[in-house]
Amino acid sequence: MDWQAVTATISGSGVGFLLGLLGGGGSVLAVPLLLYFVGVPNAHIAIGTSAVGVSLNAAANLVAHARRGSVRWPCAIAFALSGIVGAAIGSTIGKLIDPQPLTLLFAIAMVAVAASMWRPRRGAEAADVQLTPQIAMRLIPIGLGVGLASGFFGIGGGFLIVPGLILGSGMPMLNAVGSSLLAVAVFGATTAVNYAISGLVIWPIAGWMLAGGLVGGAIGVWASRKLAGQRTLLQRLFAIFVLVVAVYVGWRAIVPV
Repeated sequence: MDWQAVTATISGSGVGFLLGLLGGGGSVLAVPLLLYFVGVPNAHIAIGTSAVGVSLNAAANLVAHARRGSVRWPCAIAFALSGIVGAAIGSTIGKLIDPQPLTLLFAIAMVAVAASMWRPRRGAEAADVQLTPQIAMRLIPIGLGVGLASGFFGIGGGFLIVPGLILGSGMPMLNAVGSSLLAVAVFGATTAVNYAISGLVIWPIAGWMLAGGLVGGAIGVWASRKLAGQRTLLQRLFAIFVLVVAVYVGWRAIVPV
């Protein structure tokens, strides 16, 4: 096993652990890890490669949530289908931007992730959400916008998708988290395919990250049960960490080493 395989596996484990522990936001670290730890050449390849792992990890977690009945499929499908268009547009625009300014924009997005994670998310208490024309008219434009951001930055977008689903449908937080995984999976797949067409995915690294992520995710889910009472504290500590990484990524984008 070469050094990149080792670092990619470690990176995937870390991202998977954070996703399992906190339920969102962890995938934003995939691109910085690929750039500065694994050593991929530029932001375009980092985004394309990370999108593969983000998509497949979300799909695996979606199965678990679906078995527990926490996915509201009609709302999730309406949101995801509109977001596919946004993700395709966003990832196409992202490929057109030079890697250095794209990295700087990614650092700004990380600041937004940190800010969203600082405040605990609260959802509505609707017991059983049904997809109505009125709800669909809210979910579709929100999904389009969130998909655009997800495709542009190559991140899962759970920090936007969960609030978007709650805003558009009024579903409870538990259902929004489960339903969001369908959108994360399809947005990531759309971005990955778009970047792969341009040869901007390193498949062996994506595979090692996925393998590490599956193990790390299982450990993270176990830890989340043990530390359920400390979830808000853990989320805020992670938000601070993401903010620190964002500063580093921004600095490296402005002053390349």
